[in-house]
Amino acid sequence: MSEITPKRIEQMIYIIRGQKVMLDSDLGELYEIEKKMLKRAVRRNIERFPDDFMFELTKEELENWRYQFGTSNKEKMGLRVQPFVFTEQGVTMLSSVLRSPKAIQVNISIVRIFIKMRKLLASEESLTDKLEQLEKGSDKLFRIVFERLDNVEKNVPLLPRDRSKIGLK
Repeated sequence: MSEITPKRIEQMIYIIRGQKVMLDSDLGELYEIEKKMLKRAVRRNIERFPDDFMFELTKEELENWRYQFGTSNKEKMGLRVQPFVFTEQGVTMLSSVLRSPKAIQVNISIVRIFIKMRKLLASEESLTDKLEQLEKGSDKLFRIVFERLDNVEKNVPLLPRDRSKIGLK
């Protein structure tokens, strides 16, 4: 079992149906339990996992997943059975279902990563808003500059056409 690092956890977070989620196989690996044991614990406590906490990939989503990675090899994310997919809230709920010290430690790490990603996204949205404001402001600035340039062009005296040329002959 390799070390649980924030980078490793981040690599296990995917966007599916527009949500940041983690697969049951990845969570089983992190919690150091078999995927079927994780699924069994979830099924025994299914009332704790509404659709916005956990859902099962459809057959079409599973096929798209396989094609995305171009293989069905387990090491390359090839999934043969429709996995459970857990949102941030679902991962948090797993700590009440899986009560081992390892599960608690892993859940804390995962939740911290989700929070970090949310903060990063919020700062990115803030930067996007600031850029849009800057672009709006720059439109006014460019308009003023071009108006002034037009005025400068109107006031520049025209040189006579019959003037002598400067340069080598």
